[in-house]
Amino acid sequence: MGDAPDSGMDAVQKRLMFEDECILVDENDRVVGHESKYNCHLMENIESKNWLHRAFSVFLFNSKYELLLQQRSATKVTFPLVWTNTCCSHPLYRESELIEENALGARNAAQRKLLDELGIPAEDVPVDQFTPLGRMLYKAPSDGKWGEHELDYLLFIVRDVNVNPNPDEVADVKYVNKEELKELLRKADAGEEGLKLSPWFRLVVDNFLFKWWDHVEKGTLKEAADMETIHKLT
Repeated sequence: MGDAPDSGMDAVQKRLMFEDECILVDENDRVVGHESKYNCHLMENIESKNWLHRAFSVFLFNSKYELLLQQRSATKVTFPLVWTNTCCSHPLYRESELIEENALGARNAAQRKLLDELGIPAEDVPVDQFTPLGRMLYKAPSDGKWGEHELDYLLFIVRDVNVNPNPDEVADVKYVNKEELKELLRKADAGEEGLKLSPWFRLVVDNFLFKWWDHVEKGTLKEAADMETIHKLT
């Protein structure tokens, strides 16, 4: 008979891939349906059906204005062991995460996943403390089979939090200041230490992060926000 499809997939990741329903949108971020996380991340669907789903990326800073990074676990289906921003996932096709006003659905999803992935309690990251800064649309293959095609809500928050990473999701975490992040970028570009950064994190770094980080330090984040534009960075 041979192996069943995806028999090598980690059991936790497999359950999430089939149970979680992502929100399908068009390029103007209008909801057009929903589909399993599994189907949304198959490159053949992304390429042939042009499926695009909503996502969010959290950038959490502590009171010293250091950014919390995570290394994705080895069992992640897409981009295993890649370093990225604090938390990246998807609002799901459920009432609380479909709310579009002030990106509340994405903020609710961010609070949920910060607990799931990093063990950060909800009271440490109240939904009203997230600042939605912008939206970007990008496409990125992970390997031959898997990839991303996302309309990504970029959410910033400045809080001191308790972190207790979930090993099913996260291999490692660290806080970095601007100079330490620049050194990480240099190492990734040079191929040193096998260091890899996620493509969506790299797009945010190259297009927005350092100027937004200045606003974090000045307490003027709301001035940087632009939720009208969808930045097409594919």
